[in-house]
Amino acid sequence: MKYVGKKVEDIKIAYIGGGSRGWAWGLMSDLAKADDISGTVALYDIDKEAAKNNAIIGNRIGDVEGCKSVWKYEATDTIGEALTGADFVIISILPATFKEMESDVHVPEKYGIYQAVGDTVGPGGYVRALRTVPMFEEIALAVKEYCPEAWVINYTNPMTICVKALYTAFPEIKAFGCCHEVFGTQLLMAKMLEENLGIEKVNREDIKVNVVGVNHFTWLTSAYYQGMDLFPMYKEFAQKYYYEGVTTDFGGHLNDCFSCWQRVKFDLFKRYGYIAAAGDRHLAEFCPGDWYLQSPEQVEDWKFGLTPVSWRWNDLSERLAKSERLVKGEEEFELKPTGEEGVEQIRAILGLRTLVTNVNMPNVGQAPNLPMGAVVETNASFTCGTVTPVNAGPIPMEIYPLIAKICGNQEIIVKACFDRDLELAFSAFANDQLVRLPLPKARELFNEMVLNTKEYLTMYDLGDLK
Repeated sequence: MKYVGKKVEDIKIAYIGGGSRGWAWGLMSDLAKADDISGTVALYDIDKEAAKNNAIIGNRIGDVEGCKSVWKYEATDTIGEALTGADFVIISILPATFKEMESDVHVPEKYGIYQAVGDTVGPGGYVRALRTVPMFEEIALAVKEYCPEAWVINYTNPMTICVKALYTAFPEIKAFGCCHEVFGTQLLMAKMLEENLGIEKVNREDIKVNVVGVNHFTWLTSAYYQGMDLFPMYKEFAQKYYYEGVTTDFGGHLNDCFSCWQRVKFDLFKRYGYIAAAGDRHLAEFCPGDWYLQSPEQVEDWKFGLTPVSWRWNDLSERLAKSERLVKGEEEFELKPTGEEGVEQIRAILGLRTLVTNVNMPNVGQAPNLPMGAVVETNASFTCGTVTPVNAGPIPMEIYPLIAKICGNQEIIVKACFDRDLELAFSAFANDQLVRLPLPKARELFNEMVLNTKEYLTMYDLGDLK
């Protein structure tokens, strides 16, 4: 890459999972809106045709109204070809298929265990990790071989476990994980400011928050707008809408499988006095199963949604059809900002701006009462060539037991994956807050779920599973 005035040209971005019909299109749109960077995006995917189709779509964006920069998109045959010479690597993959995800999410229901998402913790999150970590081990080693100085940005879940896997396989890697859940909580507080003080169109970035926790179970220990402490106002806001709930543009609608009416978030604030900063669907999975996820009826009372994998199958069909229309030129690509910060993070690392935002990185003291080296989510400062975690202070003792247990389980599951030790993996699985089963039943569920995804677990010894 080269610096030309206040622009950076000839950047190479390697996109692992480049056949994506969602995240990849979002990245294309955000890149096209950035007028001070340009270069090449190498798309690698095990589905080569999907990557080739995205290359066709991406190379037409230069003609779309509103495009401010031109990028060349190319599909590669190998991951090495994509990574060679890369300045940045983006990872956004689906570990296995929706068939395996269907088992992750729905088989536990036979045992009375309900999951709203099933991709981070809970039985679904840990079995997903078993097949995801070996993939990330391969990716990390490929980065080490072909572009060891590149910055690696991960969007894949289970986020914490994926980032930990990258650093375990290649300790010198420069990687971080991105998640937009905190942004939704900032938008909720913007809505609160408009309702309470009549302040319209508050930019969420102007709400300054201290973030600490683990991905999808992040908490705010402070929140300010123009020097105003928002916690007293939030306390009243949460009490006002505790039973009714409140939605925003990002939260879905009642009875929608992506519903989020903040009732779980408000309940956790009432319990602990700190702001849980993810959507209710994620937050519920980190709490004991009888709090919010005991039954579909209880979920409905709390006004959030269980997202069935059938929805994802249907959505995929629609996105495949859209991809075909875009490739054939029957539909024009629409430039829409995603609200994600990946491109802004790239610009900051290149020295084109400064940025403080929440990311997932190994703990070097930013969360001092969690284990060193465990991946945690806090703010980090992005400046030219550096990403430095911001010291968030100790996790408050009120919420420490909840977060520490999750952190410990995630450390165990990563070690189990690298050691190819299913017995160790089972110890984390059985210890999960949603798996409230007698040990024999937990074992039965674990074995069934592992065997359902065995096609992607050939690196483990499955001989004793029945």
